[in-house]
This record gives sequence, C-alpha cells and structure tokens, in this order.
Amino acid sequence: MCEEHNIPKVYDPASVEKKWYKFWEEHRYFHAEVEEGKEAFSIVIPPPNITGQLHMGHALDNTLQDILIRWHRMMGHNTLWMPGYDHAGLATQIKVEEVIKKEEGKTRYDLGREEFLKRVWEWKEQYGDRIINQLKHLGVSCDWERKRFTMDEGCSKAVREVFCTLFEKGLIYKGTRITNWCVNCNTALSDIEVEHKDDPGHLWYINYPVVEEEGRSLMIATTRPETLPGDTAVAVNPEDPRYGDLVGKTLRLPTTDRIIPIIADSYVDTKFGTGAVKITPSHDPNDYEMGIRHNLPSIVVIGMDGIMTKEAGKYEGMTREECRKAIVADLKADGYLVKVEEHSHAVGHCQRCGHAVESQVSTQWFVKMEPLVKAAVDCVEDGRTQFVPERFTKTYTGWMDNIRDWCISRQIWWGHRIPVWYCDDCGEMSASRTDLTVCPKCGSAHIHQDEDALDTWFSSALWPFSTMGWPNKTPLLKQFYPTSVLVTGYDIIFFWVARMLIMGMEFMHEIPFDKVFIHGLVRDSQGRKMSKSLGNGIDPLEVIDQYGADTLRFMLITGNTPGNDMRFYWERVEATRNFANKIWNASRFALMNMEGYDANAKLAPYTLADKWILSRLQHTAKSVTEMLEKFELGEAGRMIYDFIWGEVCDWYIELAKPRLYNKENAEERATAQHVLATVLTSAMQLLHPYMPFITEEIYQCLPHEAESIMISKWPEADEALMDDEAERLMGAIMESIKAIRNMRAEVNVPPGKKVPATMLAAADLKDGIEANADYIHLMGAISELTVLADNAAKPENAMAAVVAGIEVYLPLAGLIDVEKENARLNKELAAIDKELSRVEGKLGNAGFLAKAPEAVIEKEKAKAEELNGKKAAINERLEYLKTL
Repeated sequence: MCEEHNIPKVYDPASVEKKWYKFWEEHRYFHAEVEEGKEAFSIVIPPPNITGQLHMGHALDNTLQDILIRWHRMMGHNTLWMPGYDHAGLATQIKVEEVIKKEEGKTRYDLGREEFLKRVWEWKEQYGDRIINQLKHLGVSCDWERKRFTMDEGCSKAVREVFCTLFEKGLIYKGTRITNWCVNCNTALSDIEVEHKDDPGHLWYINYPVVEEEGRSLMIATTRPETLPGDTAVAVNPEDPRYGDLVGKTLRLPTTDRIIPIIADSYVDTKFGTGAVKITPSHDPNDYEMGIRHNLPSIVVIGMDGIMTKEAGKYEGMTREECRKAIVADLKADGYLVKVEEHSHAVGHCQRCGHAVESQVSTQWFVKMEPLVKAAVDCVEDGRTQFVPERFTKTYTGWMDNIRDWCISRQIWWGHRIPVWYCDDCGEMSASRTDLTVCPKCGSAHIHQDEDALDTWFSSALWPFSTMGWPNKTPLLKQFYPTSVLVTGYDIIFFWVARMLIMGMEFMHEIPFDKVFIHGLVRDSQGRKMSKSLGNGIDPLEVIDQYGADTLRFMLITGNTPGNDMRFYWERVEATRNFANKIWNASRFALMNMEGYDANAKLAPYTLADKWILSRLQHTAKSVTEMLEKFELGEAGRMIYDFIWGEVCDWYIELAKPRLYNKENAEERATAQHVLATVLTSAMQLLHPYMPFITEEIYQCLPHEAESIMISKWPEADEALMDDEAERLMGAIMESIKAIRNMRAEVNVPPGKKVPATMLAAADLKDGIEANADYIHLMGAISELTVLADNAAKPENAMAAVVAGIEVYLPLAGLIDVEKENARLNKELAAIDKELSRVEGKLGNAGFLAKAPEAVIEKEKAKAEELNGKKAAINERLEYLKTL
C-alpha cells in the first residue's frame, strides 16, 4: 500500500498513464497463450488502415472492445485480443502516389511496379505503426506480441489458398461486364465502394426526330447529355399508350449521323421524365442489361480516364464536363433542346477520392456470391451469430438477399496480386498457390502474371482465421476460433461483416464470431458527421493530452446505447474529468485515513451505513455484470458512476468520517477503514475496464491482493451482504436529509447554522430513525431531532416535506432572520415590479401589438404571467413573515 505522501493532491493523467501502460506491457498482461480446458474469450480488432490516424470512431470502437476484453480478463477467461492493421490497397496507393508526385513530380508509371512497391513498403515501415502507437495512448490492451498485417506472410498464404480454392470450384471467374469505375483512381470498384448522394443537377429534355414520320419527334429526358453519342436505342414501356405506335420505328440521333431503334421494355418508368429513355449500354448498368436483352451494340464514348473517345465524334478529347456543355450548346443551336429543369439525383462517388464514378464495361475478376450466401444467412437467422442490437439482423439479411457478384480485381499495384498466370504460347490461364515460372500445361517459360491486385476487403474477409494461422490447423485457431464478439460500426456491415461470415462459413465451416456488436458514429454537437471538409473533427489525442485517456474513454461510452450515433460535447468531457477528480479526491481522503490499517484487526459490529453501502455494492456489481452481458456498456458505466459519486462519495465517506477521525475507538475506526477499503477497491475493479489508468493507480495504493488490478478478480455479488432492510431504512434517512437540505436552501439558512427538526415516521421506520439520528444531525445540520409516530399532531408554523413513510418539519421561528428575509424579498419584489412595468408597457402599446409577430407578443404575455405569479408568491411570503 502506498504511503500518504505518494498520493499527490492533483491527479496528473499523463504521468500515471505512461507509467502503468509500460508496467502492463513489461509484465505481459495483454498476452494470451493457449491453455486447453480454459474458457476462451477472443476478439479480432477491426484492422485500421496503415494510412490511418486515430479518430473518434477508432476511439469509440476500440474502447468498447477494451472494456469487454478487460472485463473478461478479470473474469478469469483466457482472453485474446488480436491486433493488426490493413494494407488498404487503393487508399494507401493513392496516398503514396500523392507524396511521390509532390516530392518528385513523378507517377507510379515513371517509377515502374517494382520500384513503386518498394516505396510503399518503405512508407508502411515508417507510418504503419502510427495508429497502433496512438491506440496505446488510449489504453487498449491488445496482445501486441501477436500483431498481424494483411500482407504478412501468413495472411498472404491464406489469401492465395482462398482464391485458388474458389477458382478451382468455379466460384471465381473472369468476365466482361459493366462495373463501377473511378476515373481518378483508374480502377474498378465494387458496389459498396460507391457512395450515392444527391447532387444538384438538371434534366435536359431533347427531341429525337422520327425517321419514318417527317416532322414528328420523340422527346426524351436525361441527366447525362454527354453520353448521347453512345446511345444505341430509345426505350418506352410496352404498356405506355403514348408510344405504342412508335415501337419498331427509328430515330435520328442528334449531333451524330446514326439511326437508332425505338424498343419496348417493361423496365422503363412511365412516370420519369417523358416516359421515353435513351439507352447507352456502355455507360449505365440498367442500360447494359437492357442492351443484352435487346441485342443492342455497345459504344464506349467515355474512356477509362474520363476523356471522351474517338467514338464520341467531334467531342473526342474533351472531359465529361466539357462534352456536356458542348453537346447542350449544339442541341440548343440545332433546335433539339426543348427545355431544362432543375433536378437533384443520386450520383455515385468513389468512396476513396470522392470523384463521380462512371459505369464502364471492362474485364474483371468476380466472386460468384449466390452459392456462398446461404450458409452466411442461415447462421444469422438460426441464431448462431447474433447481431446486437437485433434490429441490424434485417439490415444484414436484406442486403444479402439482393447481393450481386463481387468484383474483386483492382487496377492497382499495392495489394495481393491476383495469383493467376497466362501462357503466351498456349493461352492457358492458371491459378496457383505458389509463384509459377513455367506453364503447367505446356511447360513454356513464356508466362506472365495478372497485373491486377485484389480488393482490400478480400483479405480482410479472412481476418478472424488468417490471423490465427489458417490454413494450418494451429492450437491458436483451435482455442480462439470462432471469436466471441466482433465490435464494429454499422457503416461496414456490408463491406466487412457480411464477407467475414461468407468466408468463415465456406472455409472454416463455422461462424467467425458469436456476436456482432454494432455501434454508431461519433458526431459533432450539432449531429453532423465529423469530416475534414466541415472542419468539425476533434482529435482524440488532443483530448487525451488535455484531459487524459480515462476521461475520453468514459465520456465516449456513457450516455450512449448500442447501434446509435452519439454526439461529442466538450461539456461532457469536462463533466467526466470532474468525475475522475472526484474519484481521486475521495480515494486520497480514504488513503489519508488508512493510517494503522490492519486487515486482521478486530472489528466492531457494522453500522447501518456499513450494511447499506456493502449491500449497495453487491447490487451494483450484480447489475453491472448483467448489463455488460447484454452489451449495455453505457448503462453499466452509468451505474458505476452513480454508485461511486452518488453513494460512496456523497454519502458513505461523509457518514464514515466521525469514526475515521476517532482514534480513541480502535474497533469502530478499523471497521470504517475496512468497509471503505473494501468498497473503494471493488468500485475501482468495476470501473477498471472503463478507466484503466486511474483505477490501477488507486488500486495499488489500497489494500489489494493481485499484482495488478487488470488481473484481479472481477467483483461478484455476495448475497449474504445484500440487506434490503438496511437499504430501505438508509434510503428513507437519506431522503429525509435531502428534504431538510432543500428546505434550508429555500429560506437561505446559512450552512453552518444548526436548526431543530421534527419527524413523523411510520411505525416500521421510527425505531431505525431514532437509532441512527446521528446521520441526520451530521448531514442535515440538525441541532435537535424529535421523532414522533406518524399519527402525532403536526407542528405548526413549520416548513414541511413528505418522503416515503416520513414527514419532515423545520420550525420557521428561529430558522430564519425575519428582518433580513423581509429585506431580501422586498428587494426581489422591486426588481419584479420594474420588469413587470416594462412588459405591461409593451403589451399596452397599440403600435407594438400591431407590428410585432404573434410569437413575440405571446412570449411577452407569458413573461407577464410568470412575473405576476412570482409577485403573488413573494407577497404571500411577506404576509406569512408578519406572523412570526
């Protein structure tokens, strides 16, 4: 136990946090070894990108995980938190390309693939651990000895194994299809890497002349006139009576010399625009499908670089934006443009760079999803994997019901290169778990590997088992897979959660995790998503530097419910810092009064306060554990807060002071010391998962058994110490004291002035109140307490309050200084009269009533009513004072 002088007056988070994190790492408390027969609890960290910087989302996500990990570690489970980070293919490549361009004025093509990848690895070595080190500042207790990287040797082996197995099963194929294409990043994107948002735009109405009927036109409406040179048909709905006679006829395509057909397709929405739509199979996924159905040609007019192609005719070489302006100008000049309307519509943007995405026909690699989905849906629907909150189950299954084949190839260099080789001599295409040097079919050495890399999420999908040694059957995999819980935000259910479930069921034939604990986003105080563009991001490291990691952690978790977004308020940070200071000051007081503490000392019988606080501790421990089991981490935190601040600090410590100060009665003092030490130690253990640093510092200075609080035993409720009667009696006494304090405050009784009180108590409370009258004297500043039966005559000329089973009376005579109170009330009355005169003057002004908005007039009327009410109350009080 610490000496008193080692407990500073002020808590300094920075020095404490650095000291204890180093201590924990040196003692390897975070490390887990395989222990057969021991109950396991495991989590794999959502791997942050090596491009990453710690943000509030990381802080929330990792604090939630750390609370669960620390709790289960204290529960005695074999606890593994597997850390690591993601190579983040496209995001990292963009980042490094930007650096090279800025510093050297070069592109990756100038460097060549080998040299560029060398630069990315160097960048990874320099910055890869940045976010890991930042997470350590947050206090997370990952098993850093087992840190993994999605492109380390083991994870890369797992990627090869999965790719080749799916390829051999025919579940990975190469196909030419329309895909999402980012012209800025120059790569294909999967559907969920495209963010759709409403952009302000226009709807252009254009007449297409009917070839067979001179003077007749078919008017279409489009949001993308720049794709007009790629039109190969115009479609109408076969049920639309407006156009029935036109189906089968042809149109002259404006700005070109081509003739295109009018076709009928039920996909066409009769209510959008004119009910006639231009069909551009090369640049719209729905048009592409329609083109296949009607055997339409596909003309590419926008290149992979976003520049108009030769097929765009005179618009060749223009950007999409330049082409749009030029075509609209030509349509107007030639008399084809009918009108233009304002029109907001959903436009796909690249999740990585924010540029508008094109739909482009290209040859890519795909995973057939339909054969893989059933097992991943079944395991959720039958409850083997459960979403918390449960409502996210429908979000997951609904998306899986409509899943499309997954485009897994990316036209990038950084990442897992697709393990497929092509023979230049015989044309054989071979997938291989090891690098090939000759063609497996003809033996030719003239082979080359596919240029593309895999989607980052392909390797992330294997994370729960690739990190544990798969495809080898390792002891680690046997003990810790399936993992116990996945903690993640709702924004990556489709990106990551769904794919891990798919791959886990396909390759492990078992779920990857028992529970999926979903949390929301951290928003600013106005409810906006934190972003660089809004300038509303808050750096968690700055909060930690100023207030400490414990404060940030506790603030992020409390006042929040699973699955819901939370708002960041600096006021809540301040309030949580105050809580940390309250804990520190209370503990410092307790430790200053632990002089001579002897765990084996003879104790006096427990007082009511002792029985009450020990009982409250048991109930709190039980309730907190129940809430943690339900993943109600915020509610569990609130319970701990209320217990420590509202019961231990505000009541028990105050009630225990007379005995702690009384060195003459050794047994009573030892009892107070024992109970206070027991309660504070247990309270620190309950709080430890939330606020690990301050609790370790205090635990080390209290009587304790374990070498560290993080490996101490989680408090279990002792039913023998649960005392409902003590809680009921103490509760009634506390409510009585609160009532006394409120009445004293109401009439401004000086804090040091003691006053008499009378209580009328129910029969089952009267004896208990009399036996513990000292508490009321101490906490209510009562000079003399009279306790009567509840049917006794009520005192006259007294303030009164009623609490459960008790009526409390404070005699007014002598309670207040009548002269001073008269003066105070008259001063307040004068101020009210002045304000009332101003308000009534406004309301009596005809000009004000005629010109002011109704809401302003109503506000002034309400103010007048409120002031008149206050005035009446003060006058009534002044009349009453005359009777004293």
